[in-house]
Amino acid sequence: MTSSINFPTSYHVNPEVNEWLSKGSFFNYQGLDIFYRDEGGGPCLLITHGYPYNGFDFKEILPVLIKDYRVLIPDMPGMGFSDKPDKHRYSFEEMADVYATLLNEMNITDVHMLAHDLGNSVVQELIARSGENKNSFHIRSIAFLNGGLFTDVYKPRLIQILLSKSPKPIGRLFSKLMTRTMVTKATAEVFGKHTKPAPELLDCFWKILNYKNGKAITYLLGRLIFEKVNYQHRWINAMQNTSIPMCFINGPADPNSGMHMANRYRDIIPNPKIYLLSEHIGHWPQIEAPEEVLSAFYAFHRNSNSYSK
Repeated sequence: MTSSINFPTSYHVNPEVNEWLSKGSFFNYQGLDIFYRDEGGGPCLLITHGYPYNGFDFKEILPVLIKDYRVLIPDMPGMGFSDKPDKHRYSFEEMADVYATLLNEMNITDVHMLAHDLGNSVVQELIARSGENKNSFHIRSIAFLNGGLFTDVYKPRLIQILLSKSPKPIGRLFSKLMTRTMVTKATAEVFGKHTKPAPELLDCFWKILNYKNGKAITYLLGRLIFEKVNYQHRWINAMQNTSIPMCFINGPADPNSGMHMANRYRDIIPNPKIYLLSEHIGHWPQIEAPEEVLSAFYAFHRNSNSYSK
């Protein structure tokens, strides 16, 4: 079912990333090797990461979470340390199937979820499936972090539009021509002005993006951002009618999905639970303000009927 990782020396890009890799395993999903971390004990917490990086985004809060939870962090197909085929139809359905397959193989039938960015959309798909009785597991709770939950208020950046809203040949060329400076600048822009990423973190991100030539397919994954509009009616309806406890932990300074996304969540989700972080926190709250995120996450679990040790 799973296998340990023995990476070639060329993949040992720096000590921090190497340590993350060394603690992971693979499982096979329809011929794709999917990387995941499995640590801790207690109720299962599935973490769904965002675009364009991977579960490494949660490195600051993982040491605390594993004291109370068995934490699973898979890397989605096309991202992180999972396989990244360049002739592949990436989809929300497939990503949801990947998570469901891992839970099934591990005989996990109850799971909490913590989602960020593109991972929010995959969890929205799983909420819809829950309402349709299509999941083989019970979702006990969901905590969303910043991400494009609602396309009508999401604000994509220019680089996203150039990569993934243009015709595929142009997106492919733009992916090929993207430089490290362009990628790191775009990443840093959505952090808060007082919590910009350190050069060392940006170096980790760049190495993760380029693992298995991932930069070349960023335009394929990025197209999902603009395909979300086709799912909005089903996903929002599911969120409005589910009995699953949910909350939205939001960095309000995020230009993509900050305060405006929290306001939309408040407007359309019944009995909304929203935890607004400090006003300067941006798109990556789990990196920018890990203690605030953990405080909000544990407060949500304490205040919901879903929490159990």
